[in-house]
Amino acid sequence: MMQQPTPLKIGMIGFGAIGQALAQQLGSDARLVVTQVVVPSSLMAAVQSQTTQLAPRARVLDALDFGPDQRPDLVVECAGHSAVDAHVVPALQAGIACVMASVGALHDAALLHRLESAASQGNTRLKLVTGAIGGIDALTAAHLGGLDDVTYVGRKPPLSWLDTPAEHVCDLAQLTSPQVIFRGSARQAAQDYPKNANVAATVSLAGLGLDRTQVELVADPGVTRNVHTVIARGAFGRMELTLENFPLAANPKTSALTVYSLARTVRNAVDPIGF
Repeated sequence: MMQQPTPLKIGMIGFGAIGQALAQQLGSDARLVVTQVVVPSSLMAAVQSQTTQLAPRARVLDALDFGPDQRPDLVVECAGHSAVDAHVVPALQAGIACVMASVGALHDAALLHRLESAASQGNTRLKLVTGAIGGIDALTAAHLGGLDDVTYVGRKPPLSWLDTPAEHVCDLAQLTSPQVIFRGSARQAAQDYPKNANVAATVSLAGLGLDRTQVELVADPGVTRNVHTVIARGAFGRMELTLENFPLAANPKTSALTVYSLARTVRNAVDPIGF
């Protein structure tokens, strides 16, 4: 009888709405097992009860365990910008491949340098997920031929912008027409809207960079979905791509496609053939 391969051990950084949805996606794949879930120490007790059903073989920790018997094969970050420096950098230094959802954190040039150095030191690789947007493969290819301009427009229902600087721009609860709440560079968007600007950062890193990519964020009472549009022109021609994503039920600031993108990237690590 052929012996079943040992499942790939996954260490998850974060177990909020995205982390829980991801664990549910991965739970049906016998080739993968979540063995560690890392959260702040103040949340460990609450998260322990959540992992019982969604990741029953996982230990809940406040830092990754790199011990010889516990070391994960792959680390997946879905906890937010502050977790990248605290947990992804050490994992890369330890030679563990990582998948990162919080691409917006890379607006910090110093952090980007630390991640690059850590990956080189550990002889491994950091994979950035495309998240809520598509066409990144086309954009990175177009960049090789030369891009003239790239614009990203993010349009979401007004209340999806609560707890952001948009509250100082307009009364989100009373909007009756679309309101531009930000216009500027992708770098500034990532700084001002860190929980909403991962797509803008992803588009910019694939194309013209954080300073040359233009971003417009809109609170629109006429939409019920998270609408992402990328417009690019260059030597290749012109591209315009729009996605209308359903928001993640547990976190309307995030598109559900972000979870599927993470799950697809993790499964690519065990699939014999894939995109």
